[in-house]
Amino acid sequence: MDGDFVVGGVFSFHYQLYTVIHNYTIKPEPLRCTGRFNARDLRFSFTMIFAIEEINNSTALLPGIKLGYQIYDSCASVPMATQVAFQLSNGQDPVFYKDSNCSQSEMVAAAIGDSGSTPSITMTRIIGSFNIPLVSHFATCACLSDKQQYPSFFRTIPSDQFQADALAKLVKHFGWTWIGAVRSDSDYGNYGMASFLAAAHREGICVEYSISFYRTDPLSKIQRVADVIRRSTATVVVAFTASGETRVLLEELARELPPPRQWIGSEGWITDPSYLSYSFCAGAIGVAIQRSVIPGLRDFLLDLSPSEVATSSVLTEFWEDAFNCSLKKSEVHNYEHLEIVCDGFEDIKTLKNPFTDTSQLRISNMVYKAVYAIAHAIHNAVCWETNFTTQCDKLIRRDSKQVLTELKMVNFSRNGYPVSFDANGDPVAFYELVNWQKSESGVVELVTVGYYDASLPEGQQFRLMRNMSWVEGSKHVPVSVCTESCPPGTRKVLQKGKPICCYDCTPCPEGEISNTTDSPDCLPCPSELWPNAQRDACFPKPVEFLSYDEVLAIILAAFSVSGACLAIITAAIFFHHRTTPIVRANNSELSFLLLFSLTLCFLCSLTFIGAPSDWSCMLRHTAFGITFVLCISCVLGKTVVVLMAFKATLPGSNVMKWFGPPQQRMTVVFFTFVQVLICTVWLLLSPPYPMKNLSTYKEKIILECALGSAVGFWAVLGYIGLLAVFCFVLAVLARKLPDNFNEAKLITFSMLIFCAVWLTFIPAYVSSPGKFTVAVEIFAILASSFGLILCIFAPKCFIILFQSLDSSITKFLWQDKPPRISLKRFRRPKAEEDWIYPNFIIIS
Repeated sequence: MDGDFVVGGVFSFHYQLYTVIHNYTIKPEPLRCTGRFNARDLRFSFTMIFAIEEINNSTALLPGIKLGYQIYDSCASVPMATQVAFQLSNGQDPVFYKDSNCSQSEMVAAAIGDSGSTPSITMTRIIGSFNIPLVSHFATCACLSDKQQYPSFFRTIPSDQFQADALAKLVKHFGWTWIGAVRSDSDYGNYGMASFLAAAHREGICVEYSISFYRTDPLSKIQRVADVIRRSTATVVVAFTASGETRVLLEELARELPPPRQWIGSEGWITDPSYLSYSFCAGAIGVAIQRSVIPGLRDFLLDLSPSEVATSSVLTEFWEDAFNCSLKKSEVHNYEHLEIVCDGFEDIKTLKNPFTDTSQLRISNMVYKAVYAIAHAIHNAVCWETNFTTQCDKLIRRDSKQVLTELKMVNFSRNGYPVSFDANGDPVAFYELVNWQKSESGVVELVTVGYYDASLPEGQQFRLMRNMSWVEGSKHVPVSVCTESCPPGTRKVLQKGKPICCYDCTPCPEGEISNTTDSPDCLPCPSELWPNAQRDACFPKPVEFLSYDEVLAIILAAFSVSGACLAIITAAIFFHHRTTPIVRANNSELSFLLLFSLTLCFLCSLTFIGAPSDWSCMLRHTAFGITFVLCISCVLGKTVVVLMAFKATLPGSNVMKWFGPPQQRMTVVFFTFVQVLICTVWLLLSPPYPMKNLSTYKEKIILECALGSAVGFWAVLGYIGLLAVFCFVLAVLARKLPDNFNEAKLITFSMLIFCAVWLTFIPAYVSSPGKFTVAVEIFAILASSFGLILCIFAPKCFIILFQSLDSSITKFLWQDKPPRISLKRFRRPKAEEDWIYPNFIIIS
């Protein structure tokens, strides 16, 4: 249709270009399209015509100016798109006039199209050289946003970059990490899939396979693509394909149905109603252009008379394809002389066809907005406002560059849908999420289930509104992973030579946890926490110390109290028989002091039981050190007295005056004071303190007393050991005293036991872990204390008790009888024998 300004339109009414093998002997035939007719693109072209007629009838937009149009079929092929681009740039006349270098018709003001990205790239490179803007309704390749290469390209449909991000987020949202990818081997498919794979990689999604094909490829290649889909382990297939490639692939898959596959579709095919008949794709989801309403368009489409059909080869082909009949024209080109082979009852109003389906106008609205965008650009170039009226000069021939400049700045709304372009010629990205759902009648329908708005902040762009239907009508989200998710308590270990989504689940090592699914690493618990058995949470470590509740502590405490009681009983026996020669001869003062120190030794072991505190840690070590030095000092004093007593019996010896009771007391006080001094320095400089031992056991905390200064601790032990060795040496020297003098032997045995216990204590103390360190120390204290009291005092108590029993028996037997006097000659008794047999009278 002619007009003051002509708008070009390029659509893909067919998907194949008729190919001829040229022999270069005759003139090549003109290019022509063939293949199956695409009624959907026919609707797009009628939408363009409808919009132009609306504008021509408008008094607000381009008043007094008529828009014309030239609409071409590009067959979605580059050769035909190239030819169409030249026709749009130079006019539609097939020949040049002899008297002019150019055809009579001028180039179009702007063009709309094409439906594919690759033909659009070809066209915009050609017509862009003449500054003719190309506004596409369906070319989504992200490459077309490059204004350096395509400065005159605009589109009303969002770029594939936004679509790819939306699809990647959609796949990630449902937890699919193992997918297959199929794409058209074209600019649309290759650029779109490249953007999707980059977005999927950022989302942690792995691709099992990525294959491409084109609708004109040999059947063997299409079959190989279908076989890859059938044999794959990924249950989710992302198809970034144009409508033509989708039809070829689905037809091949329909021959031998693959296992259930969840299809994720790009907007290139997901809303095409002609594919809803493929029931094995039921449950498919994808992104689609927003559904819209164009008032009056349906009536315009249904107002298609047989006369119009007869005058257009395109409409004739549509009619024959839609009603499966044929129309043959006679030589007289009017309606009356039509030879109708069809039955004549065809009614387009009852036709269910993509051409008449206006229930979900999506791409049609993109065409509609493209026409109005061009009209506003022309309006801004040739019209102006005067006295609240709009004046337009249709005689002004504006340069196409002016229309291009004005097109960059258009900003308006039509039917509630905004129209504007950013610096790259792209609109604001807004998608609907659509789902193929089976109705109760078993028919697959296209249902909107959510939205994706790229203008919103990250995290708020994706929104679902209703439940979805999945493959095979399932209500549960299908699973598509290379490896099942690793539960908490494990971490992912990648499988060698495979994508990052293929991994093994390895339990967390000791002391570490993972509390999330598919954790790449395990995290160590804090020092005072420890993992549970499942290793998915940290709990406080159990605290361990030698508690009174434990059997071991009870046994040790019982022995400690028993030893203290034994020392007290021994002291009571000695005190009761304090007037007897054996008590008096055993240096009763040192004996009572020794028994007192042994009582303290037994009782100080109780300070090692229970939870350590500041006071208990200082008390246990210092009390132990001081009481044992007091004990050894008493034993040492008794040993020295024994030795000196023997020497004092020698004629002229005056030794005992230096080892009397005052000197013995001073000796004990001096030796004990040295230990008190050592302990005081230790406590002042670096005293023992309670600490949590986290190194001995990883899974529990040992409460123990740190030594503070190890030098101080070993100085205390060393001093005790020095006195013990010295005492032992003296006792050994006294072991050959006369047989009846048994005190030296008893001290020797007691100190031998003492030294043996404390020599074995050192390696046992160092190697014992946790609370057993304390138990070893208590055992050493008790063993050495029992050794002293039993070796030194047990024989004496036995004699005392036996002598008391013997006296009682003798008194009972002799009662009124006089004592028997032995007249047998005896050797002179030694003074010591009177200590042992005090009531036996010898008459020499």
